Amino acid sequence: MARSPTARGPAWFGPAYAEMMRHDPHARGSIDRRLLVGAIGLDARSARRLYDRRSRPTSGYRRGSRPQLETIVGPMVGPEPDRTVAAIARFAASLSRRGSRGIDRLRFGGSEEAIVDRGSDWCSDVARVTAALAQVAGIPSRIVLLADTSLPYAGHAVIEAYRDHRWGCVDGLTGVVYRRPSGEPATTWELMRHPSWVRSFRDPSATPYSNPGQFRRCAIAPYRLPLRTAPGYRSSRINAYYRAVLRQSERGWPGGRRWLFGEGDRPAPGVAVR
Repeated sequence: MARSPTARGPAWFGPAYAEMMRHDPHARGSIDRRLLVGAIGLDARSARRLYDRRSRPTSGYRRGSRPQLETIVGPMVGPEPDRTVAAIARFAASLSRRGSRGIDRLRFGGSEEAIVDRGSDWCSDVARVTAALAQVAGIPSRIVLLADTSLPYAGHAVIEAYRDHRWGCVDGLTGVVYRRPSGEPATTWELMRHPSWVRSFRDPSATPYSNPGQFRRCAIAPYRLPLRTAPGYRSSRINAYYRAVLRQSERGWPGGRRWLFGEGDRPAPGVAVR
């Protein structure tokens, strides 16, 4: 059964993932929580609006409002936006090398500057930094939420960056810049429909999210980089729900990967992909 093209938020991913997202470790009222709620479910009908070739998106960044991000991205900016996006993806991927501190020391959210300063291997934080740097570089961007709804706890966050007159999916956590076989940027919608394009970027150790299942259910969350003083930049620590999930993951899921708190009692509905 296809969902409405205007469906938004966690419910788009089905009841199990909606429950998982309800326990998101980011602070209540934070920018990250608002992105979850405002995400637009991606299907055949919403794709026509989200990828309207007549639209000409702009980054909307106000020069001088985020000087630290300008300093970071300045050396990456050149005459070819595609090269700039690739450089930003490499920088974003480097954040994860500084981000692993053990489960109980994890922090979530905060300003993009704070995430850069501490490092992070949490995909939604890295995605927000990736989107922010693209906008500071003058490249429109938006957040994309992914979920392999055939598996428990298989969510991920990436971005789309607009250049060469089209949106293209970029995974800041792994540094992957998705492309069509022709070399043009590949949209999330195209990756949903062309599993072989996703597989071509697959490296089990370096790009674990580059598998077709990860694109089973997707939603796009518009994000306009606010001033640093904007509300919603509170950071938070891990909660009991995610601590339990990550502990199981660290142990290799003894007894098999499964929903731990009854989230998967009801199956997720289908989604039209044409």
